[in-house]
Amino acid sequence: MRASLLALASLLAILALASRAAAHTAGLSHGDYLWQGERLLAAVAFARADLTDKLPWLIDRDGRKSLVAFEDQRERLGAWLSDGLTVDADGARCSPSFDAMRFDGDGIAFAIAYACPVGAQKLTIATRFLVDLDANHRHVATVHVGDRSTSFVTSIDHPSFAFALSPNTAPQETQSEAANDGVGFLSFLRMGIAHILTGYDHLLFLLGLVLVGGPLRSLALAVTAFTVSHSITLALAAFDVWTPSTRIVEPCIALSIAYIGVENWFVDSAVGRFKITFPFGLVHGFGFASALRAVAIPKAQIPVALFGFNLGVEIGQLGVVALLLPLVLLVRKQEASRRPATRACTVAVALAGAVWFVIRVKDSMG
Repeated sequence: MRASLLALASLLAILALASRAAAHTAGLSHGDYLWQGERLLAAVAFARADLTDKLPWLIDRDGRKSLVAFEDQRERLGAWLSDGLTVDADGARCSPSFDAMRFDGDGIAFAIAYACPVGAQKLTIATRFLVDLDANHRHVATVHVGDRSTSFVTSIDHPSFAFALSPNTAPQETQSEAANDGVGFLSFLRMGIAHILTGYDHLLFLLGLVLVGGPLRSLALAVTAFTVSHSITLALAAFDVWTPSTRIVEPCIALSIAYIGVENWFVDSAVGRFKITFPFGLVHGFGFASALRAVAIPKAQIPVALFGFNLGVEIGQLGVVALLLPLVLLVRKQEASRRPATRACTVAVALAGAVWFVIRVKDSMG
């Protein structure tokens, strides 16, 4: 009875997750800030999904997350960012001027110029727009003063940083979460963990893998194959070697989940399953990569961002598997309900994958 109730609860939870089929985002934005005389030029990039998930006025009249909604709200977006990204020069507010907005794949970039008082010695930038986004969102800022470039990472709890306008003066950390800490390695690590823990499709894929049970060695090999393969494609995409469209990747990720759910009906253990998880991991890796590519991280920062983000994904993934295995083993020990309980969860996994596939194909056509 206990195992049946556990299986029923799992089935309902899995089906509930099927309604949350958002594209992958890392909760990450990037800004390039260039000081020119009495002006600061800011180029800020977001993943479009990060904005549509939290700014309901970006949904179009038909309830879709389309480029049309962004175009219709161009001026409002410019005002939102200008108000939420403030620059102070020696304590005096610089005047913003929204210059342009452009689309770049799954990302969107804004250009804003700030006119500052003459003779300023220090600028303070506050990324207060973070309060409107996900609580785990991070902003990676690269500041250019003369020949010197400095990186900062801000969060909702530590939204601002300051820097001197003299090229020979060392940067200052003012309420900044991370300045010069390996370009925010810990922040990228946390992003990776948060991404896997809120990436319901990846979690469901892992659940489908462990549902069939089997020798721990075989389960570990299947998960390791998935890890190695998605690390390969994550690197390929991050370094601009090759990246397929998310319109293809996202439905394929959903199909991989549906396939695992269906295959669970015909296998009794995870023995030899690494042959399936490796190619599927290649697809999931492109899904992870889309979260980083959409915000156009500078090439110099990619190695640290890639390593930190990927390590965070693996930590989150191993933690999830460690939590799931005892539950699966508990159900499988109950001989009377083991097979029906496992089958019920397997059906839910397959159905969730199928629902996600339909939703994502529909979104890609919109």
